[in-house]
Amino acid sequence: MNARTCLAIVLAAGEGTRMCSSRPKVLHAIAGRSMLAHVLDAFAGADGVDIAVIAGPKHAEIAAETLRIAPRAEIFEQAERRGTAHAVLSAKAAIARGPDDILVIFGDTPLVRPQTLAGLRAALAGGAAVAVLGFRPADPAGYGRLVMQGNELAAIREDSDVSAQERKIMHCNGGLMALAGDKALAILNRIGNDNRKHEFYLSDAVAIARDMGFKAAVIEAEEDDVRGINTKAQLAEAESVLQQRLRRAALEAGVTMQAPETVFLSADTKFGKDVVVEPHVVFGPGVVIDDGAVIHSFSHLAGAHVGPRVSVGPFARLRPGTKLGEGSRIGNFVEVKEAVIEAGAKANHLSYIGDARVGEGANVGAGTITCNYDGAGKHRTDIGKGAFIGSNTALVAPVKIGDGAYVGSGSVITEDVPADALALGRGKQVIKEGGAARLRGLQATGKKKP
Repeated sequence: MNARTCLAIVLAAGEGTRMCSSRPKVLHAIAGRSMLAHVLDAFAGADGVDIAVIAGPKHAEIAAETLRIAPRAEIFEQAERRGTAHAVLSAKAAIARGPDDILVIFGDTPLVRPQTLAGLRAALAGGAAVAVLGFRPADPAGYGRLVMQGNELAAIREDSDVSAQERKIMHCNGGLMALAGDKALAILNRIGNDNRKHEFYLSDAVAIARDMGFKAAVIEAEEDDVRGINTKAQLAEAESVLQQRLRRAALEAGVTMQAPETVFLSADTKFGKDVVVEPHVVFGPGVVIDDGAVIHSFSHLAGAHVGPRVSVGPFARLRPGTKLGEGSRIGNFVEVKEAVIEAGAKANHLSYIGDARVGEGANVGAGTITCNYDGAGKHRTDIGKGAFIGSNTALVAPVKIGDGAYVGSGSVITEDVPADALALGRGKQVIKEGGAARLRGLQATGKKKP
């Protein structure tokens, strides 16, 4: 099985009109990744698989997303929308190279799993010229029906062409298909458009293969594996299904989630051992959580690496480029972006740390901000090992706070602070004895303040 070569043809030419969006349909995301990326990822790690993506004439975005994920993939253009078999034949040059197996997958079926595709390929290895995915939905309306002769698949009848008797069939076509590479072109070239829509249906390959004396097989699949997305409502339904899969996988891997239904994961979220995730946490793309970390409620993480035994939140935001060292602490209402927080350092509340390094064991007081943007460019702040930054401090980058330095509360720091130095950058306090009583008197008479 592993020695067989395979051409995966991904049909991604569908428009996003029913999605009420100008974005190509297959580029809409679930679990932090485009639908197309999910489909392409179903081949990740498979040996001997070449990928061909069929896109429309104006979809450079689809080509870019494809090549980002699968740099060796080929992009073919379907200039006219004349049916699924017509779309597959857009990749005729790739088919003619003679792979052992050809898989045809729709770019808007993001829940398809590698084991499902492996089942289709196994049917070809067992002698079938055509293999299709069948499923049994609660409501078969709109789906093509699988017409059987005894125990063998005889044909697929599109919903618009079924007879009254065939409409009673509950066994439906999931759309995904596999073709034996040495027979594919002979079958595809015989598909006509003698139907109500005058389109070239890929589903006709079954009846044609049978007429040619070849075997057609059906592989049973779960409905979610073949779930196609055409509307935002269906996109939300697919998101729900995938979130359930991701949560289940995390729990089975040992992550503790007190209310898993409130936690949202990305497809690439990675967890170590003994991680605790409290309710209402969102993981965007590119997050890694190491052993023993605790992510407290209502935190939002994206593009961040959380080290061992780190505490994050509640109500924390970690943005891309964040790296938290072992035992560090990021508390409530703290935002971190493109910053390294070294081992044991802490920013417990109400702070912004951007484009910065916070050294080992340093303390960042409440209300501290790194002023990293001057309206034209970003600048870095470097806080040394064991430094203490008092509350309500503004560190105006570029600036360096040396190891063991102490910055007094309420300071605005614009110059580097040497190691072990004390820095104060605030206005002198003025006290006027009895001033409060005089102010209240003036307020009572309606006069202006002194």
